Amino acid sequence: MSDHEENRETDAHSGTETTGHEWDGIKELDTPLPRWWLYTFYACVVIGVIYMVFLPAIPALPGMANGANDHTRGLSNNSERANVALAMADLEASRASGFERLRGASIDTIEDDPDLLGFVRAAGDAAFGNNCSTCHGSGAQGFVGYPNLNDDVWLWGGTYDDIRTTIRFGIRAEHDDTRFSQMPSFGRDGMLTRSQIGDVTDYILSLSGHEAAADAIERGGVTYASQCASCHMPDASGDRSQGAPNLTDQDWLYGGTREQIVATIYRGPYGVMPAWEDRLGDTTIDALAAYVYLLGGGESAPDSPVGQ
Repeated sequence: MSDHEENRETDAHSGTETTGHEWDGIKELDTPLPRWWLYTFYACVVIGVIYMVFLPAIPALPGMANGANDHTRGLSNNSERANVALAMADLEASRASGFERLRGASIDTIEDDPDLLGFVRAAGDAAFGNNCSTCHGSGAQGFVGYPNLNDDVWLWGGTYDDIRTTIRFGIRAEHDDTRFSQMPSFGRDGMLTRSQIGDVTDYILSLSGHEAAADAIERGGVTYASQCASCHMPDASGDRSQGAPNLTDQDWLYGGTREQIVATIYRGPYGVMPAWEDRLGDTTIDALAAYVYLLGGGESAPDSPVGQ
């Protein structure tokens, strides 16, 4: 018999036997668990055994026929992965007719067909939420370095075909047909001094109505003509064929304060958008392009009656 068993006694106040443990004169009671708790525990054990028998439960049993990464199937042969795969197949089947109607449709056709328009908004919204919202925001509002897709400011063009091309091939992505341009790192690579960068920043800001010293603007204009005009154009209106933004408006991808513009010129940002051609199907890209177009900033094609 152990010492604890020899020291067990009945507590005079509660009538409960002690465990034989004592700390600083305080004796531990051997109070039994409530019956309801015990019954609940036993029921959970029974349910756990039943679950283990009927449903997938034990992973990587040694010697299993299907490999070490498999698991017990259970008598019900249930698989959540299989259930999800079936659900996805059902979803694709339900969308098949809508995607078939979307294939090859122009944006005018989409807008003129209420059913197709509703389908595009739903399918495009789902694709945008799954693939684009991380960078562009859940409302496509964009962030510093990530374009706002709700406005009518476009680096590479805002027609339905332009947007579809951008999504398909990406920007500076690992794709043979990606859209590519590179702004030099004027400061980091020593092409311009800090004072020259400051002057050209003042010149650029003056184009959109900001005030600066006249001599700084004059010097900045000379630097702009020799270093920047070939991409952003002599009038600073930008060139979409190169992805060079318009510098005369109030919209800035990397921030429009003087400090932010100086930093942009100094380091030459290199933003990358993935090419989605190998990740999304053609019709999903069509739906996504139409969805972005319909957010509010889409432009009519030059030869479209809508744009005349």
